[in-house]
Amino acid sequence: MDEIPDHVFTADKRQYGKLQLKSRASAMRRAPTEAEQVLWQALRGSKAGAKFRRQHPIDRYIVDFACIAALLVVEADGPTHHAPDQRAYDAGRSALLAERGFRVLRFTNEQVLEDLDAVLNEIKTALQG
Repeated sequence: MDEIPDHVFTADKRQYGKLQLKSRASAMRRAPTEAEQVLWQALRGSKAGAKFRRQHPIDRYIVDFACIAALLVVEADGPTHHAPDQRAYDAGRSALLAERGFRVLRFTNEQVLEDLDAVLNEIKTALQG
């Protein structure tokens, strides 16, 4: 994998202040869901083989976890993501992230909480490929 400098500014500079991305991301880090907390403990400190950031702004969105070096986004989706409108929104968001070169892995909260090993294996496989 080609190394991307860790200091790369991934947010849309025109939207960063306007959308309050920094303060929103900070608030989201202070109040994670149970699944986000469990997954973060498994990813932090390069435990999965790469450095991840949590609640990181990319373009005009805040993603749950991002590995900038591997251009990989990991999302832990709760029940609200099952609604048709939210699925359409998530698809558009994933498409924009893909346009920026990111691969997006989505897991349900249940997958994270009930089968963390399988989730981590899929993340590690994505990091390698």
